[in-house]
Amino acid sequence: MKILRTPDSQFENLPDYGFEPTYTTITDDDGTEVRIHSVDVGPRGADPILLIHANPTWSYLYRHMIPILAHSGRRVVAVDLVGCGRSDKPARRKDFTLVRHKQWMSKWLLVNDLHKITLFAHDWGVTFGLDLVAKYPERFERVAISNSTIPTATKSQQNKVLRQWLRVMKFAIGFPWKWAFRSQFRGEKQLSEDLYQAYRAPFPSRRYEAGIVKFPQLITIYPDHPELASNVESWELLGKFDKPVITLFGDKDPISRGFDKELQDHIPGCRGQDHKTLRGVRHFSPEEVPEEFANYLLSFISAS
Repeated sequence: MKILRTPDSQFENLPDYGFEPTYTTITDDDGTEVRIHSVDVGPRGADPILLIHANPTWSYLYRHMIPILAHSGRRVVAVDLVGCGRSDKPARRKDFTLVRHKQWMSKWLLVNDLHKITLFAHDWGVTFGLDLVAKYPERFERVAISNSTIPTATKSQQNKVLRQWLRVMKFAIGFPWKWAFRSQFRGEKQLSEDLYQAYRAPFPSRRYEAGIVKFPQLITIYPDHPELASNVESWELLGKFDKPVITLFGDKDPISRGFDKELQDHIPGCRGQDHKTLRGVRHFSPEEVPEEFANYLLSFISAS
């Protein structure tokens, strides 16, 4: 497997992102070494808060949440998925599969030996984060979920927006940044040019975009998807997870509308929790309301 690595110069002087990089090297099942980046701040002995991001974002999504959470005295770890951020980027789209992503994250978690984790996950971070919870429930104390789920090909998940997204990206040669990302921020929440370019920093050319272009084809909303069984297995295991789980969803997100109710009905830990619907918030919620999310998360930790 050929690996690309974004030059460090791409990450210099990004707005509000002065975190020192931390790297973990895992070995893929084919023998390739893959370097995974994370922001890792706070006392190493403190209970960790694990943040997992969306597509096409990276740990930059959490730059405002990290200091607030770290101020509480906890360790805060924001990982970059393989193919994103400062993590290594396999060069070919066929190198990215749903199962492989899950294996990469499992290996990363076990190498770092995290326990007593509070998980905050958004978008694809939900699929991979909840897979970790399903596989290693003893390592997690509580979970907060924003604007996504584990797709299991239910009728409610086959919404118009997701179907269109899969069609558009099936033959894409690059990621449609303006249409699929920048246009999601409107009015007072529009991204400045500096912030927009910061999100694009890990991808200096289309050569580096194989992972973020492939992500849509890994969404298992149709019953004939070849990797659906992996998500079904994770979903079934989550039906036994009884530690606290909350949902924090934006009400203006057309992608994930209704997913919060499915989660609440399925996961025992969701019952009796203070779930939130954030008014006027679209899909990339941690970018829009980071302070609110950080404070909700800290209150959730204190209450559970």
